[in-house]
Amino acid sequence: MVIANIADQIVRGVEGVADTVSAPFRDPVIRLGVTGLSRAGKTVFITSLVANLLDRGRMPQLRAAASGAISTAYLQPQPDDTLPRFEYEEHLGRITAKDPSWPDGTRQISELRVSMKVQPSGLLGSLQGIRTVHLDIVDYPGEWLLDLGLMDQTYAQWSAAALARIPERPGGDAYLQALAEVDPQAKLDELIAQNLARTFTQSLTAAREAGFSDCSPGRFLLPGDLAGSPVLTFAPLPTGNKPRKSLIREFERRFDSYKRNVVQPFFRDHFSKIDRQVVLVDVLGAIHAGPKAVEDMRQAMADILSSFRPGTNDFLSRIFQGRRVDKILFAATKADHLHHVQHPQLTAITQALLRDAKDRADFAGASTQAMAIAALRTTVEETIDHRDGPLDVVRGRLLDNGKQAAFYPGDLPDDPNHLLNPAKDGAEKWLDADYQVMRFAPAPLTLRPGDGPPHIRLDKAAEFLFGDKL
Repeated sequence: MVIANIADQIVRGVEGVADTVSAPFRDPVIRLGVTGLSRAGKTVFITSLVANLLDRGRMPQLRAAASGAISTAYLQPQPDDTLPRFEYEEHLGRITAKDPSWPDGTRQISELRVSMKVQPSGLLGSLQGIRTVHLDIVDYPGEWLLDLGLMDQTYAQWSAAALARIPERPGGDAYLQALAEVDPQAKLDELIAQNLARTFTQSLTAAREAGFSDCSPGRFLLPGDLAGSPVLTFAPLPTGNKPRKSLIREFERRFDSYKRNVVQPFFRDHFSKIDRQVVLVDVLGAIHAGPKAVEDMRQAMADILSSFRPGTNDFLSRIFQGRRVDKILFAATKADHLHHVQHPQLTAITQALLRDAKDRADFAGASTQAMAIAALRTTVEETIDHRDGPLDVVRGRLLDNGKQAAFYPGDLPDDPNHLLNPAKDGAEKWLDADYQVMRFAPAPLTLRPGDGPPHIRLDKAAEFLFGDKL
């Protein structure tokens, strides 16, 4: 296995050198990875970003769009024939319909290429003339992203961490009961193995529904064509002796197989080839779920970001080190659920929540930024009279019944530590505040020619992620 890994690294190194040497003779390509955890809004982010690149009337903070340097943008066939195409037209149709609805979430990896005709600025740019810049957007399920943290763990380490989390989360009682009736050192019984894997998966599903982030292995939640296979039929067990043909020994083998045959190919073939990355985070949802969900998100994002290969993508570093992620955006989504006066607090909380992961990326040379965004704005802002004085709210169409409602989620603290410290200390609930989350449906849109869907700071996010390449 060691020899195979070395050979694989050599092959990828040679491919990287070939790509780098030939790069000056080709149109520039930016590979943008879009990832995040469940319900963070990856599908809507990509759909709205593409629509607003094709029709740039709402993109004033993307300098190349505001200056007119982008003369045109259009969709092209993606370069990877083995990947499904991101279903842009279908998703856009859902959010722009007369009765709009949210598109389905990401369930598999997909890709879409947006090509832009750009006139570079400056004296050298005027001599070059118009060039084509390709933006390859790679979308993949956030559940799969969680698996990258398993690559450096043994089965015993993963089991210990998973078993420690279960009592702290809802939905784990059935698995603990099933585990109590099993002898891990006994001979493997496939029916027992399947029951343990099934009840463990149910506990992961319940934890995700309750707002927890680290629900790995991610393919247990989105198995695809691996459903029912031995590579997904294992679960955490207490450490102990591992007799031959025992349950624990087989589970350890399957865990290693999962890393080798599922996680590692994903990292090698897709994740490790990203230039720029946006990490979408439903911070408001975690705050609503409580202190334990906030701390779980903080730890999950720190673990996820340790799997990135941040750094600078200059010519020499790409020859000798391979491709690196040189810009990472941490985006707190659903900013339209708050009045704009609270957006600075949401941004500050996101910065603090992801401090560990961000520091690692900054230290490695990558440029990082955090901001609050809404890829599709679903609300309007109002100020209403309240018994305690004027109250800043947002109004939108409720997802459950379609009725219009004004919503005030609660005051986010100016100091993020007022949230993060209780979360780190294991508090059961917030002591001095009650944070609420409302589920809004997309609002019916009337778009003027040249305008994409309404958003909050999507243009600022685009400028940070790839504006320098335009």
